[in-house]
Amino acid sequence: MTNLPLYAAMLGAFLIVLQVALMLRVGLHRSKGQFIGIGDDRDLERKVRRHGNLAENSGLFLVVIALFEMIVGQTTYVAAVCIVFAIARILHAAGFSSLAGSHGDDLTGARKAFAGMRAMGAFGTLGVAFALAWGIGSSIA
Repeated sequence: MTNLPLYAAMLGAFLIVLQVALMLRVGLHRSKGQFIGIGDDRDLERKVRRHGNLAENSGLFLVVIALFEMIVGQTTYVAAVCIVFAIARILHAAGFSSLAGSHGDDLTGARKAFAGMRAMGAFGTLGVAFALAWGIGSSIA
């Protein structure tokens, strides 16, 4: 019997909400006049990069997490992978919420936190990739 990927479905629901929130931020910024491209607007570039990065990563990861969950079922390991991925994507989006995080501008004081959140989000995503590769490899070997 095939396991339904329930944890992956919950992660997918969360990622849709996050994606829509980031999309709305881009749309609201574009309503100020920059409808195509980004021009010289670094703030718009930051928002587009934040939205695009989630879009380019979340689909593939969600499919692989769902396939893994279908193989092994609703295990604590799968739940942990989903939670870590969600946290990593939140940290990455938060890191891109300032020019310090996205462009490295004025990395002094508390602004270093934005760059740090972006890095933790990226490394968290990389960690999930390795955890999935190991989990799938060990479950089908």
